Amino acid sequence: MTAYEITKAEENDLQSVHDMAEIVFRHTYKDILSPEQMEYMMDWMYSNPNLRKQTAEGHVYFIARREGNPCGYVSVQHEGPDSEGVEVFHLHKIYVMPDAQGNGVGLKLFETVTGHVRNAVPGRKARIELNVNKYNKAVTFYKQLGMRVLLEEDFPIGNGFYKTDFIMGLDVNAVKNV
Repeated sequence: MTAYEITKAEENDLQSVHDMAEIVFRHTYKDILSPEQMEYMMDWMYSNPNLRKQTAEGHVYFIARREGNPCGYVSVQHEGPDSEGVEVFHLHKIYVMPDAQGNGVGLKLFETVTGHVRNAVPGRKARIELNVNKYNKAVTFYKQLGMRVLLEEDFPIGNGFYKTDFIMGLDVNAVKNV
């Protein structure tokens, strides 16, 4: 098994996130999104100004590297407590480059997020939530990690486009050896 290094991204790493997204986001959604929606979402989520804005809003990025080369990324943001006092963290992005998929990178990125959440709110109940396109093959991956579908909805994202998503969740205190 290839060794991967995962580090918290600094501002100068955001270009690597953008460059990976140009490949992996397009690869993931080429058969799901129209070309127009693809371009809209790439700008909305991955333009360099929007990546900087996201970090200013509290998104924490981690980058996986194999032999020094970026091969995956994840973004998580603390949203605060829900009505029951459970601390909610939204996993905004988790993507692995096509040539690195199936080698444990996604699992390592997810483990990094669960560790980040535990360290951010030690001793408190926490939940990781994410939106995932319901036609994305990654739904199976998330279910294998113990995530469950909390909600299914079409979310307007602007320009007449919608995200057709599941919102999935996982109670972090219930995670065992992930």
